[in-house]
Amino acid sequence: MIKRVGVIGAGVMGAGIAAHVANAGVPVVLLDIVPGAAARAVETMLKADPAPFMHRRNARLVEPGDLETDIAKLADCDWIVEAIIERPDAKRALYARLEDVRKTGSIVSSNTSTIPLAALTGGMGARFAGDFLITHFFNPPRYMRLLELVAGPATRPEAVASIRDFADRALGKTVIDCADTPGFIANRIGALWIGAALRHAVDLSLTVEEADAVAGRPFGVPSTGIFGLMDLVGIDLAPHVAKSLLLTLPPDDAYRDVYRDEPIVARLIAEGRTGRKAKGGFYSVRRNGVDREKVTLDLANGEYRPSRKPALDSLDAHATDLRALADHPDRGGRYARAVLLDTLGYAASLVPAIAGTVDAVDTAMRLGYAWKWGPFELIDRVGAAWLAKALREAGRPVPPLLERVGEGRFYRVEGGRLQAFAPDGEYHDVIRPEGVVLLEDIKRAKQPIARNASASLWDIGDGVACLEFHSKSNSLDPDVMAMVGRAVAMGTKGAFRALVIYNEGKNFSVGANLGLALFAANIAAWGEIESLIEAGQKAYRALRAAPFPVVGAPSGMALGGGCEILLHCSAVQAHAETYVGLVEVGVGLIPAWGGCATMLARFAADKKTPKGPMPPVARAFEMIGTAQVAKSAAEAQDLGLLRATDGITANRDRLFADAKARALALVDGYAPPEPATLHLPGPAGRAALAMAVQGFVGSGRATPHDVVVSDRLAETLTGGGADAIDETPLEQVYDLERRAFMALLKQPATLARIEHMLETGKPLRN
Repeated sequence: MIKRVGVIGAGVMGAGIAAHVANAGVPVVLLDIVPGAAARAVETMLKADPAPFMHRRNARLVEPGDLETDIAKLADCDWIVEAIIERPDAKRALYARLEDVRKTGSIVSSNTSTIPLAALTGGMGARFAGDFLITHFFNPPRYMRLLELVAGPATRPEAVASIRDFADRALGKTVIDCADTPGFIANRIGALWIGAALRHAVDLSLTVEEADAVAGRPFGVPSTGIFGLMDLVGIDLAPHVAKSLLLTLPPDDAYRDVYRDEPIVARLIAEGRTGRKAKGGFYSVRRNGVDREKVTLDLANGEYRPSRKPALDSLDAHATDLRALADHPDRGGRYARAVLLDTLGYAASLVPAIAGTVDAVDTAMRLGYAWKWGPFELIDRVGAAWLAKALREAGRPVPPLLERVGEGRFYRVEGGRLQAFAPDGEYHDVIRPEGVVLLEDIKRAKQPIARNASASLWDIGDGVACLEFHSKSNSLDPDVMAMVGRAVAMGTKGAFRALVIYNEGKNFSVGANLGLALFAANIAAWGEIESLIEAGQKAYRALRAAPFPVVGAPSGMALGGGCEILLHCSAVQAHAETYVGLVEVGVGLIPAWGGCATMLARFAADKKTPKGPMPPVARAFEMIGTAQVAKSAAEAQDLGLLRATDGITANRDRLFADAKARALALVDGYAPPEPATLHLPGPAGRAALAMAVQGFVGSGRATPHDVVVSDRLAETLTGGGADAIDETPLEQVYDLERRAFMALLKQPATLARIEHMLETGKPLRN
């Protein structure tokens, strides 16, 4: 069992690994050869955005020190992670020193991204070889879910199992077993992909914008594209990765044919233009006084020019059809085809050399490079037979695995189970780690209990149902509310004994469908809008009053109405990376599906809130009025958006099973909570809050429309005309929410905020 960890090397990766171990609640010793570097790294991480720590208090678990004077502090560590310079000789010299201090049974691992394990253990002895493995984290360690694990022939199985379990359950990593080959999986394929994309863009005279548009969305690559990704990770990193691979790859490896030293890259590095961390890279910003202009590098001359949208017939016609795009004769089509053949042909040639299954390769690329589809999933999208034919036409060898699958696919569903084609020529079930349950697997084997355009209800076994949102961005609309109501009605009649609200989208829910609200407002369909608000309040309150437990299981963003549904659940089991907040003021509105009412009740019952009618109101007003968003589940507990009793799951793939277990644990003896009553300060409290807002106006921190929105929020939270000596039923606050929402929606300034948010994704300060 791992109770204490040591990390050597306080650079970006080492410090990030230490911070994430601390996020798991485990003490860490962070050492660096430079005196004071580890302490400075901790201070830097406390200021960083995105934050390496899930909560500032986690920094207290990191004990910084100097390698020369504090190496003895590693003696009681169960796992020591080395994250120093990528030189085998330097690493082996460090390992020799560790052998003098580490305890028997402790595990040592390297975070190397390119050096084979055999090159690190040579001459180190049997004891070290038995305790050593490679644990390749991806940057930033907190946010990237992939961990590549490489064990040597002498590595103890117990050591491998211990690290795999800790990384999975405590650090939330998807652990992929890799062969001891150069670059392992993700960087082996990713390096060739980037090299091919850069080379073909230059050879085909594409602009940076054109290349990123073609090799971006159609390929399922993040919006950065290729050149934006190089800017993000650092252009100066590419030559180091290439050098390491060229030193260790087999003589006939395809990477050697694809990679080329590009003069434009060397020029950018020489001029310090290494990407976002420096003076710009392929993309930059040019300033003229107070004005800012986005500029893009011209690959032909190395100079910046104003950014422009790509204009390619192939992209206009086939932005969502990768195969048709790659068959198009223009420069964009030829570029897509060239990158596809290089990348997918290479990936197919590497199995089973780098990993035993195509699923392992696809998972590594999805999680390590944020691809929407792994290479074998991409092959299925374009067709394995099409790819083989295209390779032959280009005079290239067809990998044996691709020949073997023939006209078939690499993935299929058989008997309700997902199967993958294997090097042995057979299909095998895709096996999940023990204890992992995915809704996508259940959906392959069953039909929903109920379904409409935006939500479905699934039987997940043991008398538990799952309510799934599947609208665009999991936004909330009348169909979602209808399914919530139907779920409560069915559960009340005994169709199931517990309900989990969960989905496997990128975000749990981004809140109400603003596009629908704006459309209805523009045609003055006020009755329809108010009906939706009433339906949401009714559905959420029914969840709270249901005679069976309801467990919310969010991951990603749970904003606005997505946050409000969690506030009405019996309990929440949240993924550690859940970002929760009531953000309605950003679009000129206030929470109207019970967010105001439930936060008032929660703060009033919180022992940390001072007694009296005003303190709960003040806490709610500050949080809602400033649209605070918790940047982790731990922060959400601090803000009161999650309760201290709500659970947190580190591994996204284990969230569903944990939520179901939580729901079942609540079944026996479950009774819904009693309706809350409040003592609210009324007009006097509203006046006090108005004075506070005027202070923000005076300092320039509040706009004219902020004042309007804040006044409506204050009226709602203080109970309207309530008197502090009287009890205010929660239902009255729901009514005030609805009236305030409708009044604000009719404001032109609110409609301008909504429209701006839909167009830009950013709030309008009006």
